[in-house]
Amino acid sequence: QVQLVESGGGLVQPGSSLRLSCLASGGTFSRYAMAWFRQAPGKEREFVASISWSGGSTYYTDSLKGRFTISRDNAKNTLYLQMNNLKPEDTAIYYCAGGLGVAGTQTSRVAYDYWGQGTQVTVSS
Repeated sequence: QVQLVESGGGLVQPGSSLRLSCLASGGTFSRYAMAWFRQAPGKEREFVASISWSGGSTYYTDSLKGRFTISRDNAKNTLYLQMNNLKPEDTAIYYCAGGLGVAGTQTSRVAYDYWGQGTQVTVSS
């Protein structure tokens, strides 16, 4: 059973950067494809980015390409999401998710077995 804990969220101004982290425990992190999803108030949870177990393959939702970067450090059991030039529409709860045997390009929520509790990101002036 893998436990995931996100951190790094907060209140920032438009144009700022944040780096989210997701620390995994209780399993072999390097075996899992990982992803970030987000959920804004009143909206469904949506895919942000994913990364293969090795980190060799990444995938992004089109609207976030160039601003967000997903990465992982398997030695530290940690997943990251670097977010640059943040906009008010990026305001959401950000969740990390992990799946065993999942492709690094998987965008569907149901494919991921493990979820963190989420970290709030608020972008406002």
